[in-house]
Amino acid sequence: MPINEWSEDILIAELSDEPSFSDDLGALIRRLDTKGKGSLPDIILNMGGVTYLNSSNIAQLLRVRQMLVNAGRKLRLCAVRDQVWSVMLITGLDKFFEFTGDVATSLASLQIEEAE
Repeated sequence: MPINEWSEDILIAELSDEPSFSDDLGALIRRLDTKGKGSLPDIILNMGGVTYLNSSNIAQLLRVRQMLVNAGRKLRLCAVRDQVWSVMLITGLDKFFEFTGDVATSLASLQIEEAE
C-alpha cells in the first residue's frame, strides 16, 4: 500500500483488493499502534482500487476509525466504488464513515475543518 504522508497531520493510503487489502490495513493499524495517541494523523483511505469488502475488511476499517476517534482525529474514505458503497449502505456503515469523491476533496474537507 503506498502511503503518502501529505503533511505531519494527514496521511493518505491507497488501497486495493484482497489479499493486499487486509495486509495493508493491518500494516496501517500497526503503524498507528506504534504512535502515541496524541500524535496520530488524520487519514484518507483511497478506496478506488477496492471492488469488494468482506467481514474482516469491515472490522479493520472500524478499528482504524475507532483509533482515530479516540485520538480526536478524522478518517475519510474516498473514491468508493458502487460495489463497496452497496455494502456500506446495506450494513449501515454509511452512517459511521465520512465519504468524499476523491483525495483532493478529502484533503480540502480536512483542511477546512482544521481551520474552523
